[in-house]
Amino acid sequence: MPRIHHPEPLHVGQTLDLGAAAVRHVQVLRLQPGDTLTLFGGFEHGGECLAEVLQMGRNRVQVQVQTLRAGGREPQRSVHLAVGMPANERMDWLVEKATELGVASIQPLHTERSVLRLQAERASKKVAHWQAVAVSACEQCGGNRVPLVHPVQSLLGWLQALGAAPGLDEPWRAVLSLAPGSQPWPAALAQVQPGTRPLCLVLGPEGGLAAAEERALRDNGFAPVSLGPRVLRSETAALAALALALAG
Repeated sequence: MPRIHHPEPLHVGQTLDLGAAAVRHVQVLRLQPGDTLTLFGGFEHGGECLAEVLQMGRNRVQVQVQTLRAGGREPQRSVHLAVGMPANERMDWLVEKATELGVASIQPLHTERSVLRLQAERASKKVAHWQAVAVSACEQCGGNRVPLVHPVQSLLGWLQALGAAPGLDEPWRAVLSLAPGSQPWPAALAQVQPGTRPLCLVLGPEGGLAAAEERALRDNGFAPVSLGPRVLRSETAALAALALALAG
């Protein structure tokens, strides 16, 4: 059954018009009045609903909410990913796959070694594009919560906004590192039980984080963690780390 993202509140018996992107999606699928689809995104605690198509037009699709269904597809852990943006199409791929795995949010970062540089309107357009990629990935994979893609920031500016030391209710902080003595990521995960504190994981772009950037992260409470001795591409490292954190 087709799944359509609808971020507004939903309730049984409600009649509503779908947004422009959803209208295009439904038209491509050639749905007709009487057909059913699944809407998600309009529930504070996840979940989804079954809706019936009432009317189809050139620029309009009207549906009625029939039944509500509980969620249950979201991971126990809440993981927020902050990443030095990889270049070309790799960031699109990272957003799509991280959404499929169940990431809670994605923070694109400018770092010293970033190849991709985005400013002003171009940055806003890219973030809107990545948010649409996340929506599409959720529609495909069955997730009911679309991760938020935050506006692009510099790593140091983002750190300043976070504050120096995390509190008990703040995310547990980690940075992927190749530095000697970094704790294995699985061992670090074992210290934070699912459902207790969220995790915030930082990793660099293609060339990795500069030494000064890694020091700044450590000074702000980010523990160095490792995925092993191999040097992985940034998008590969991100997904490997997420898969370990969100499994089960």
